[in-house]
Amino acid sequence: MVTTRFSLLLCAGSLALLAGAASRTSLAEDTPKSAAPTAKEEAWTVPDIDKLPDDVWGRTVRYGRDLISKTSTLIGPEVADASKRFAGNNLDCQSCHINAGTVEFALPLIGVYGDFPAYISRTGSVGTIEDRIQGCMERSMNGQPLPAEGAEMLALVSYLKFLSTGRPVGGATYGDGSGRMPELNRAADPVKGRTIFANTCAACHGNQGEGQRVGKIGDAKGYVFPPLWGPDSFNNGAGMDRLIYTANFLHSDMPAGTTWNNPTLSTEDAWDVAAYIVSQPRPVKPNLDEDYPNKLEKPVDTPYGPYADDFPAEQHKYGPFAPIEAAIKKLKAAEVAR
Repeated sequence: MVTTRFSLLLCAGSLALLAGAASRTSLAEDTPKSAAPTAKEEAWTVPDIDKLPDDVWGRTVRYGRDLISKTSTLIGPEVADASKRFAGNNLDCQSCHINAGTVEFALPLIGVYGDFPAYISRTGSVGTIEDRIQGCMERSMNGQPLPAEGAEMLALVSYLKFLSTGRPVGGATYGDGSGRMPELNRAADPVKGRTIFANTCAACHGNQGEGQRVGKIGDAKGYVFPPLWGPDSFNNGAGMDRLIYTANFLHSDMPAGTTWNNPTLSTEDAWDVAAYIVSQPRPVKPNLDEDYPNKLEKPVDTPYGPYADDFPAEQHKYGPFAPIEAAIKKLKAAEVAR
């Protein structure tokens, strides 16, 4: 049963049961590690947060969990304390990281702590876990950075560390990301996707992708089902505005009740409905042209330029991606040969 706080980013039809795709998790979307889920399921374990004592550490970790699951209520744009309005939309972090980042192949946060510091191609530099959290705040949450030494940053980092209890630093985590399905040999079709959306997504997320509020505008209670586009959604610099990222998430986790090893949407339908979603208007993040200083490291589905190759922005947005990938491979080889 879906609760108010465990909202889904993209769901459809039934409430019987969110959380891209070519990457580790959205917290590490620039350092791809995850391959397609295998048929062999490995043990998926989540540390029991309720077993933590009621001391400073336990309360800090739980506050971090709450910041993931109740973001809009604690640091959203409608909270009563204006000094805490860090997020620019009313999404919750678990709008993308299902159940506070604890579900396999649903953009889990388990294991993420051990991935940092790491090279982040989007900035062309080595970044810390704090840097990556700030990226999420400015893109997925369409907001502003958290105070570097503030209680919120400390709590989020503490929660991520707790979720990675027992995980090796830099080691692979089975169940990370949302897998990667085969790419189409054609462009994904937003026109076809519109019909799929109407039939399988609109019941939860609205005909215009506006989502369903818990209460009313201004009450800081967020959404039961969050908006997929429009002014209260993630901005165009977020990972969820990339086709590969979104399509794989849909295939593994949507509509409601779907699991990665029992997908509901066909491969083609997942690509097409993702194309429809990323074709819609959303907040604009300034200075995106500064992303990926090394353009050869730019993901092929990045919908904004400039690019290292000569393919049009529309093909980067909707595919097919194989020709772009081949061209980038040649450019990288030529650079090495210099």
